[in-house]
Amino acid sequence: MDVFPTIETERIRLRKPEVRDIPQIVTYAGHPKIAEMTLNIPHPYQEKDAVKWLNMANEGFEDKSKYLFAICHLQEDEMIGAIGLKVNKRFNRAELGFWIGEPFWNNGYATEAVKEVIKFGFKEIDLNKIYAIHLVKNPASGKVMQNNGMIKEGELVEHIKKGAEYFSVIQYRLTRKEYFDIRN
Repeated sequence: MDVFPTIETERIRLRKPEVRDIPQIVTYAGHPKIAEMTLNIPHPYQEKDAVKWLNMANEGFEDKSKYLFAICHLQEDEMIGAIGLKVNKRFNRAELGFWIGEPFWNNGYATEAVKEVIKFGFKEIDLNKIYAIHLVKNPASGKVMQNNGMIKEGELVEHIKKGAEYFSVIQYRLTRKEYFDIRN
C-alpha cells in the first residue's frame, strides 16, 4: 500500500491526518478530559505535540508500523478525533487506540471508526490479532470495544503509570478467526 487509504461511512471519513488539522488536534486533544481518559495524550496539549503526532503518523505509514487516521465528519471533513493501529510485525498483531473530541461524545463516532479500522486491520493489512486497552475509569471506551465484538481478556492491575499515579486497565481482543466468525 503506497497511498494512504481513505475510509468512508455514511457519517465519517477516516483519512490521513494533515497540517490543516493542527487547530482541531490542539483544541480537542487539549481538553483535560481527553488527557485524563487516555494513556498517551499529555496535558496541556500544545501545537508542538500535534506536529510531533503528525510526523509520527507519516513515519509510521512509511515503515508500516502505524496507521493513524483523522476521524472527520463526512460533509465538513473537519477532524473530530483520531484512531489508529500500532503494528507489531513480529507477532502480526496491532494495538488499537482512539479518541474523540469531547463535543462529539455519545454520538457513536468512536464505535463507527473502530468498526472500520478493525475491518481495515484484518482485510487490508492481514493482521492476526487486534487488541486495545482502556483505563478502568473510562468504561465508555470499553463499551465501544464491546460494540465491535471485541472480547475482554482481563484486567491488568496498576499496569500504567501516568504522572505519579498507577492505573489499572482492561484489555480487549479480536483475532482474525473471531472477526471472520462474527461476520459469517
